Amino acid sequence: MKSGFIGLVGRPNVGKSTLLNAIMGRKLAITSNKPQTTRNLIQGIYNDDDSQMVFVDTPGIHKPKNKLGKILNKQTYLTFNDVDIILFLVDITEKLGKGDMFVIDLLKNVKVPVILVINKIDKLPRLEILKKIEEYKDLYNFDEIIPISAHKGDNVDRLVNVLKSKLTDSIKYYDEDTWTNVSTRFLISELIREKILELTDEEVPHSVSVVVDQIEYNNNAANINATIIVDRENLKKILVGKNGSMIKEIGIRARKDIEPLIGRNVYLELFVKVIPKWRDREKFLNEIGFREFNFEKDV
Repeated sequence: MKSGFIGLVGRPNVGKSTLLNAIMGRKLAITSNKPQTTRNLIQGIYNDDDSQMVFVDTPGIHKPKNKLGKILNKQTYLTFNDVDIILFLVDITEKLGKGDMFVIDLLKNVKVPVILVINKIDKLPRLEILKKIEEYKDLYNFDEIIPISAHKGDNVDRLVNVLKSKLTDSIKYYDEDTWTNVSTRFLISELIREKILELTDEEVPHSVSVVVDQIEYNNNAANINATIIVDRENLKKILVGKNGSMIKEIGIRARKDIEPLIGRNVYLELFVKVIPKWRDREKFLNEIGFREFNFEKDV
């Protein structure tokens, strides 16, 4: 049996979480069209008859505007040295820019195989895909270049097979029933945040965090209380909505995804709380799981 850790890195919105979900065959990481959707290092543990691959989904590398943004970047940088293989994802529909070159420069310091994964090939004709491959090929000595569509699952099986061929460990890190390193409480908070991302625009998605305060299991049901954190009073009004319409819709959508996750009927109660400038408050960030790292490198 072969095993190893595989890091998914890249700029925001290139499809890292979508690829993780496609490989895992289940919804593990939330997705949206909003930048910086992923805020935590989420592991997806893939098992089959001859391998165990631990995929580490990382926050998109971006220019930070607050302490939270700096912490998210540092989480990703530290992953570079803690995995056996790096998947560098790029969006084929976006022009090669300074952000991509910044990531490539970072990768020049790593000592593990780097595979370029060109995502969203369903959006462009074959000739354009080949041009994009040629464009990237001269920028870095990638071990492999694999074009895929994470959304449609195109070429994902080939990517998995290539990864298997490059694994060198033979240690089973997790038992076969374990499919992630994060708690149910965390997954629930992320599903709630995903619905907020779906229903809001502009500054709201970036200003929101979700904390699950309580889960009570009772026979075939679960009572869940969660708090949505925002940094301004006007954002609270948006999330509550007229006569509570917005928060009700968030709860309805979230409950539909939470119920299959925990296998029970869910009674979900949501609250909205204002904590000014929470994204720059180190103590609060520590409390909700975002801890500073001793690593200095900013975009």
